[in-house]
Amino acid sequence: MRFSVSLRAEGDREVTLEEVVELADAVATLNGIASGFGTMGYGAQIVVEADTSDAAVDLALEQFTAAVATTSLPPWPVTQAETIGEDEDYADLEDEPQ
Repeated sequence: MRFSVSLRAEGDREVTLEEVVELADAVATLNGIASGFGTMGYGAQIVVEADTSDAAVDLALEQFTAAVATTSLPPWPVTQAETIGEDEDYADLEDEPQ
């Protein structure tokens, strides 16, 4: 199943626009987007294939860490990880009134 995994790392200084652009370039091959400009952290949303939500987080953490290592960003600890599976996303549509 495909999961969209959102990860956030937090540190001790503001992240610059240039650093977020570097991260965006690094996660682009993972169907990812980056965030964090002007905040005390950076993050990415990455799409992965996995059997479970926990497995998706583990895989995304590996990919995120590798992507961050290619940038000038510091390797801050990941403080947040959230997933949404493709089945969960479509379930929301079924609940909408017609």
